[in-house]
Amino acid sequence: MSLLTTSGKGVPFLDTSCLQETSPELNKEEPAGMADRGADEPSSRTESPDGESRVSEDRWSLHQRLAIRELIDTEVSYLHMLRLCALDIRSRLKQLPQGDLDVLFSNIDDVIKVNSRFLQDLQGTDAMEEKQVQLIGNLFLEFQEELERVYKVYCANYDQALLLVESYRREPELQREIQAIIEAVVPQAGPSGLSFLLVIPLQRITKYPLLLQKILENTLPDARAYSVLQRATSALQDVNTNINEYKRRKEVASKYTKVEHLTLRERLARINTHTLSKKTTRLSQLLKQEAGLVLRTEDKEFDDLEERFHWVSLCVTELKNNVAAYLDNLEAFLRFRPQQYDLDMPAGPVGQYCNLARDLQLQAFPEFKQRLEDLVGQPLCSLAKALAGPQNLIKKRLDKLLDFERLEEKLLEEGSVTYEEEEARHTYQALNSLLVAELPQFNQLAVQWLGQILGTFVALQRDLAKQVLQRAESSLAQLPHHHLSEPAFRKLVEEALGQTGHQLRSFQENFEKVLTPPTVQPLLPGAERQVQALLTKYGPGKLYQVTSNTSGSRTLDLSLPRGQIVALLQNKDTKGNSSRWLVDTGGHRGYVPAGKLEPYQTVPREEKLRGQAGPREDSRHPTPEPTPALVAAVPTGTQVVAMYPFVARNSHEVSLQAGRPVTVLEAPDKKGNPEWSLVEVDGRRGYVPSSFLARAPSPAPWGWSVPS
Repeated sequence: MSLLTTSGKGVPFLDTSCLQETSPELNKEEPAGMADRGADEPSSRTESPDGESRVSEDRWSLHQRLAIRELIDTEVSYLHMLRLCALDIRSRLKQLPQGDLDVLFSNIDDVIKVNSRFLQDLQGTDAMEEKQVQLIGNLFLEFQEELERVYKVYCANYDQALLLVESYRREPELQREIQAIIEAVVPQAGPSGLSFLLVIPLQRITKYPLLLQKILENTLPDARAYSVLQRATSALQDVNTNINEYKRRKEVASKYTKVEHLTLRERLARINTHTLSKKTTRLSQLLKQEAGLVLRTEDKEFDDLEERFHWVSLCVTELKNNVAAYLDNLEAFLRFRPQQYDLDMPAGPVGQYCNLARDLQLQAFPEFKQRLEDLVGQPLCSLAKALAGPQNLIKKRLDKLLDFERLEEKLLEEGSVTYEEEEARHTYQALNSLLVAELPQFNQLAVQWLGQILGTFVALQRDLAKQVLQRAESSLAQLPHHHLSEPAFRKLVEEALGQTGHQLRSFQENFEKVLTPPTVQPLLPGAERQVQALLTKYGPGKLYQVTSNTSGSRTLDLSLPRGQIVALLQNKDTKGNSSRWLVDTGGHRGYVPAGKLEPYQTVPREEKLRGQAGPREDSRHPTPEPTPALVAAVPTGTQVVAMYPFVARNSHEVSLQAGRPVTVLEAPDKKGNPEWSLVEVDGRRGYVPSSFLARAPSPAPWGWSVPS
């Protein structure tokens, strides 16, 4: 009777349905005169009742000893074959890469360790003939968990090993080399070759319940060992069942953990009536749950595991981003090399500093950066990739849960489901069991991995500091004040910093007395309508101006020119980061660095300012307005006209009213920037945008002349 069955895809599975039967092969090994217990009945009829009982007990005992001997002898042969595979054959297959050997032989070393101890204890029961049967039953119960642990790993990897064997058959030369090695070590393997060897552990684990069953059949029901053998037989049947379930879970995991990067065309090609029907049904089930029409399946254990997994994923993502930013900043730091410039300072400590800085820039810091990328950056990227598989499984579990809930409703209503629907129920159960069983281990390993990465990062920082101090030791002894104690040196530094701070404040006060051009771009005339819309919608307190060009590099970031007016929606992003503000440009919403925004003071409407500038003109006799020429470069003292209103935002600027005369003192500013002009308005001096000024043309006899 075959101990393996084959699924529709040709994938072998452990078959536990045969475990209640006695193997015909085992029966063939029984002596011919004892194969049938009824063969001795004619001779036993002449015996006395006591004689019949003794003959019967002897016969049971003989069959029992034969079954025990078969168990031990076959275990010896099995272990010998495993060692041949692990030592001789694996060492001779040098033409195969190490990765292939790891797949083919999987955890066979662990299997050998467990079965070696099991065989040693099994042979030790020979000295205890009266208690041998009971000891064997207890021995199987003792090794139950270890056998399940090692064999389920081997059986789960068996399919992948068969795929490799099949690939070798497509290369005749390689197949002949492998076959020659196997036949030289194990002649009985025959043409099956690797397949014959790889299936041996699967056959052995399914053989244990049969061997125990045979010993049990030849044990008197009233014997003390009978109940122990029953429990051992049931335990080994459970082992095979659990191995099958574990293998099924692994197949589901391997199916749904694959991350596919499909184009839009490929995704559209996969859409058919079946997929549309599934997605529509799931969406309907989800909407019913949201509306409260059907109950949602609650799984507190899984919800806690999922929450912890997402927390771990967030930590990995944030740490990866932080390390990437750290490496970018370190790269920028390495580009800055002040020691290469002429500092125009006397030699001595400055020269020592330049030598030390040059040494650190060329050796210490580049080595640190490379180690940081290798020991921190790459492991973090690997950990982030490892999260993709569980994330896909969690996502698939939600889809399969919706299918499972719908099928449970159908099962309650109709009492039955189709074969495909039953498979869908089993898929969800296998997927859920896999996640509940292995997510805790994954979360724990991921946290340990994170801890090791952080520990490595701290160790690298410590090594860098130690290396810098070692390189600076010779220079430190030559620096001034090296003889001072730490408290005295700290006091000296504080006094020097205080004196320097006083000098900086004095410099700032003197600097503010000098008119300097503003750095903020004024509002462009074409943007007045957009600003007015933002002002009407959000009010003046929410308006900000962009101080420099921004380039959006992250999701939802905006790229804005200098001078753009925006409305503030929120002074932090969704993660609570206050350095990114959510703004509205009037057409788009997104994030802008907070450091590139400053409050914008609204400008009164042009019509009101014109009304303040002079008497109101009679609307019945409209006078055409001129189209003056913009001011580019004009002589000092030139009289021009303000085309647009402008509100001063600091002490260096002066406010304008549209239509008012303005005297230009300096057309370019002191730095030669033609965008700003120093003007005088009503006795007040300050800078205004040059584009807001225009030359006033000569007046026509009746008002302004219309330009041709």
